Amino acid sequence: MLSVVLEANPLTLSIHRQPIIGRVGIVGNLGLLQEYLNYLRVEKGLRPLTCEAYAGDLKTFAEFLEGRHGVFVTATQQDVAAFLENLRAHGIDSRSAARKLSCIRGFYKWLLLDRRIHHDPTVNIESPKAWKVLPKSLAEAEVNNMLQVAQQSANHPQARAGELRDRAILELLYAGGLRVSEVTGLSTSDVMLDSGRVLVRGKGDKERIVPLGVKALEALAVYLREGRPHLARLRAKAHSADGAKLFLSLRGMPLTRQSVWMMVKAHDSSASPHILRHSCATHMVEHGADLRSVQVLLGHADISTTQVYTHLALGRLKAVHRKHHPRSIRRDVDDADALAGASLKAGAK
Repeated sequence: MLSVVLEANPLTLSIHRQPIIGRVGIVGNLGLLQEYLNYLRVEKGLRPLTCEAYAGDLKTFAEFLEGRHGVFVTATQQDVAAFLENLRAHGIDSRSAARKLSCIRGFYKWLLLDRRIHHDPTVNIESPKAWKVLPKSLAEAEVNNMLQVAQQSANHPQARAGELRDRAILELLYAGGLRVSEVTGLSTSDVMLDSGRVLVRGKGDKERIVPLGVKALEALAVYLREGRPHLARLRAKAHSADGAKLFLSLRGMPLTRQSVWMMVKAHDSSASPHILRHSCATHMVEHGADLRSVQVLLGHADISTTQVYTHLALGRLKAVHRKHHPRSIRRDVDDADALAGASLKAGAK
């Protein structure tokens, strides 16, 4: 019967058939995507923001496949390659394209392990060569100036709770190299002033202990003693989970990432929470910290992520090389001066 219809009116059949496949494809893609996001949240323990980023990348790929009348489970290597080429044609930089491909790889690895597909379409697809973009950081003088201004505002006799909070956040961002989401996720029980450290929950809900300096501990102590109690009273009916958050808004609500970003910008237009994190790492490397220590402090899963900060400390590295390498120019000059001095002493005798 189907063959009769096909022979009688193939054009009509194709017209009616196309939307049906489209609807089935959309439903199938959304269902698989939701299952995968549940897997990331429950089994992999990824944070909501990370899951949102994965969902956005996969939805972009799904829309591209739908334009080619395909779905996730029928995608081929040609589809993935065409998707990357489409990104390039629309001006998407190689770092973003590489991130999207990494997300797609993880998705198809899950489909393969779950036996939803028999072949991974991302196999043999080369990742776009990511440009080596060095993280931006502030000079030590710029950071010190920003923190000094925040301290002066907090030390003013008429300082408000918000100013005490802002100083504590700035000191924490720079002293501990925390991500902005890690700062807003802190609870009062995570701060251990007596031992000079804070418990941080990073990506994938991985916990790490971050030591803090004297200035950061002082700012946190003052905020907890004089600033936070006032902010907490502004919301009498706060939920218990929200009420335990360390940093609160002027309405007594948990502080958002956007609020922290705007606050940092207000103190220095060239700064951001992440730039303060980069500045923390860069300045530590410049002052001689080893990469392993910086990796643990920042919560990097792979030390290759931390190695980028060595490029920012090349000035210090060159100075150390000139000073200590036996065949460096400065070392040769110092040795010549030493020999000349010894010769003069010998001649005087």
